[in-house]
Amino acid sequence: MPETTTTPAKAWQEMVRGNERFIAGEPRHPRQDVERRGELIGTQAPHAVLFGCSDSRLAAEIIFDKGLGDLFVIRNAGQVISDSVIGSIEYAVAILGVPLIVVLGHDECGAVAAAIDSQKKDAPAIPPHIRHLIEPITAAVGKVKATLPAGENPDPTVVGREHLRATIATMVAGSELMSDAIAAGTLAIVGANYRLLEGMAIPDVVIGDIRMP
Repeated sequence: MPETTTTPAKAWQEMVRGNERFIAGEPRHPRQDVERRGELIGTQAPHAVLFGCSDSRLAAEIIFDKGLGDLFVIRNAGQVISDSVIGSIEYAVAILGVPLIVVLGHDECGAVAAAIDSQKKDAPAIPPHIRHLIEPITAAVGKVKATLPAGENPDPTVVGREHLRATIATMVAGSELMSDAIAAGTLAIVGANYRLLEGMAIPDVVIGDIRMP
C-alpha cells in the first residue's frame, strides 16, 4: 500500500471545512482551472473516497467545495454496497493511498422511499433491476418496522440511517484490506447524512480515528 499524503483526521477536517464554506454560500471552487487539469495528467492523489447516492442533489465536489483530483467518487441510487463498489474503494485505498472514506446518505431519498413503499400492502410490482437494487434498503425497512407498532409506517429518515450503518458494516466485513488499514490507523470511515435544505453533512457513524491531535 502506498504512503498516504495526509492522515484520516486531516482529510476529514478538510471535508468539514469545505462543507462549511458550501453551507455559508462562500465556496472557493478550488483546483478547477486549466493549470489543475495539466497537473493531473498521468497522476492522481485524492484525499477521500466519497461513496454516495446518485441523487442529482448530491454533487460531491460541490457539497464539499472540492476540485479536480480531490475526491474519488462512487455513486449509485441509495448508496447500495456491491462487489463493484467494494472493489472500487479498495483500489482507492490500496493503489491511490486514500486515507478516508465518506459514505453519504441523505434525506428525501427516492431509493429509501421506494423500499418503504415496496413493503406496503398491495404495493405495485417493481421492475426487477430496481427491486434488486433496493433489497439492502428493504432489509433496513424490515429492521425498523420490527421496532414499531403493527401497521405503523417507518420514518424514512430512520430507515436511511439504519441503511447507512448497515452499508458501512457490510463494507468493512467484506474487505480485509479496509479492515487492516483501519486497524493500522491509515484509514477511517465516516458515515454521514446530508440535509438537502441546510446543505450540511452530519456524521452518524465513525470507524477509525478522525480526531485531530
